[in-house]
Amino acid sequence: MTSTKTRPISRGDRGALVGFCIAGALIAAYITVFSVFRIIELARGVDVPVLVEFISSKTSVDLPLSTGTSIPVGVDSAVITAPELPAIAAVPGIIGQIAQILTIVIVIGCLILLARSVLTDRVFSRRNTALVATAGIAGLVGFAAVRFFDNMLANATVARITDNGIDNAVMSVEPFTFILGAFVVALICTVFAVGDRLQRDTEGLV
Repeated sequence: MTSTKTRPISRGDRGALVGFCIAGALIAAYITVFSVFRIIELARGVDVPVLVEFISSKTSVDLPLSTGTSIPVGVDSAVITAPELPAIAAVPGIIGQIAQILTIVIVIGCLILLARSVLTDRVFSRRNTALVATAGIAGLVGFAAVRFFDNMLANATVARITDNGIDNAVMSVEPFTFILGAFVVALICTVFAVGDRLQRDTEGLV
């Protein structure tokens, strides 16, 4: 004889999960609206601010001091306003914003569905494991894609404004951060998979 009876979560935990779902929905809505405005700005292509990264050891400026003198400092990032953004820069920028919207919606959507499942007193299941895996993979791939397309936007903007006069704009995705994120996602997925198996084994013994 099997049983699927589970211990109900407390009222406080339910309130916390509901608050989490509301906060997640608000975050997704905010980022979506922000990205839509950014897409419009990029598509318009006039006076577009673009964050650009540099190799600080090769890019230095003079920082004025209160004494009237100045000291050289390395610049690793700066916001450049492009008077006219070329299509070669605008297109990857727009793709990056679309990727950001999709990533946030998928990740937060999966987590809200997971929280909803927990609210029904079911923490470990194959469905929940799939939701965790989907959220983790989408987050890793999506944010790496956003970073990649933003770098393309920045580099194309620098090339256009400086007429290829600066050759040290960087294009990178932090490998350590990506590897660490992948490890965390794999660990969480493993925990949910093991928890689901143990729960099914336990239910089979009741």
